Amino acid sequence: MGQLPRIALTSGEPAGIGPELCLQLAHEEWPCALVCVGDRELLAERARALSLPVALEEYVPGRHLPHRRDVLVVRHVPLAAPSTPGRLDARNARYVLDVLDVAIDGTLSGEFSAIVTAPVQKSIVNEGGVAFTGHTEYLAERTGVSRPVMMLTAGGMRVALATTHLPLREVSGAITVESLVEILGILDRDLRRHWRIERPRIAVCGLNPHAGEGGHLGDEELRIIGPAIERARAQGIHASGPLPADTVFVPRILGQYDAVLAMYHDQGLPVIKHAGFGHAVNVTLGLPIVRTSVDHGTALELAGTGRADAGSLAAALRLAIEMVTGE
Repeated sequence: MGQLPRIALTSGEPAGIGPELCLQLAHEEWPCALVCVGDRELLAERARALSLPVALEEYVPGRHLPHRRDVLVVRHVPLAAPSTPGRLDARNARYVLDVLDVAIDGTLSGEFSAIVTAPVQKSIVNEGGVAFTGHTEYLAERTGVSRPVMMLTAGGMRVALATTHLPLREVSGAITVESLVEILGILDRDLRRHWRIERPRIAVCGLNPHAGEGGHLGDEELRIIGPAIERARAQGIHASGPLPADTVFVPRILGQYDAVLAMYHDQGLPVIKHAGFGHAVNVTLGLPIVRTSVDHGTALELAGTGRADAGSLAAALRLAIEMVTGE
């Protein structure tokens, strides 16, 4: 395979479960050089509190050592204020973004091969004075991308979103023929590139119940979604729909497609989280870098208890390695 990929693992919200999940990953074997980005003393404190036998080593740029079990290499980024598990502190809002910036800059420069992110708390970043709608949008802005695509995957199920973190009343106005054609293009391209699917089959959901019932339950399918599918198909993209969202996830129908494009966050994600919660992976498509993440939040109530499950973060790391190595 040649030189092992070097993966930047961000530790996320310091008061959440992210730091301990990163420590848990250190117990496993990984075919990569794994670098955790975060506060070294925070990780050390959490390891001591949970009796996790993980040795922390300082990251040395240029040194390319394979991951060793029970050792976590740390690229230190200092906290702004001491952190207590389960207690959010707006003083650390900038720290969370500093961690992300180190990982993003390092991946853009080629220092890292990919980014795997532990969960962050959007609300506390905003309370800290920084407008922040989520990892997806922040990564797009920092990498100069105008159209990121959020996709969750679990097993063979892949669900991408036409819109992400929007109030439901704004979804209809955010969907255009042009945006859907662009999103379908990104989805088609990245399924070919990262999943090696020769001709991806994409199911496109309608926005309204029963996909609009021929215009009787809304006309977005007739005005926007249907024409976008036709234009995408003219470009060689194998897209089908618009299909009723309440039937596209029936196993018999779902098995005919490689991915589903849902129109909004809670149209597609509840299904995949029900099917694979704790082991699903959030992937940001359309970026010049590879980024994967967990399918859950910061779980403040579990932070510091030792009961948090690292299954989704492990799956995210595994997928990131597969995406950058092609294996």
